Amino acid sequence: MTKTNVLTQPSLVNFNNVVQDASNSNIMTYDEITEYYHKNNCWGLLSSLDVKNCDPELIRSAEAIQEYVLKLCEVIKMKRFQDTVVVNFGEDEKVAGYSMFQLIETSCISGHFANLTNTSYIDIFSCKIYNPYVAAEFTREFFKASDAAVHICFRK
Repeated sequence: MTKTNVLTQPSLVNFNNVVQDASNSNIMTYDEITEYYHKNNCWGLLSSLDVKNCDPELIRSAEAIQEYVLKLCEVIKMKRFQDTVVVNFGEDEKVAGYSMFQLIETSCISGHFANLTNTSYIDIFSCKIYNPYVAAEFTREFFKASDAAVHICFRK
């Protein structure tokens, strides 16, 4: 595996119980993310969270997913706009599960919860800086997952 430069490309990052990319020695701290964001006049920050081995009951519950979004917005200090949309669909077993979407004042949060693998895929995009590591750890804990991976992308 080649090294990924997190300054210019999405990257795996590691923390606590998160999947680690041992070949990546260029992992940014939250302070470095903030500095890079401001120094380079970024328009937004996208964090994609791959959360593995989630509690099957939680990811199959619209109420739990709505509760997660409410609490996540509090944790990362985002102001929600209207209600969270949560829909269960998918004819193909590979993609069946709930999907959710939440507008926030500074953009949106979306996700899909794959029943077949008990994996959650969450995307947080905002032009307001937030800590993607805090969001990932909160998400891992909320869904009682074994691990998570964070992919970070600076939008310019």
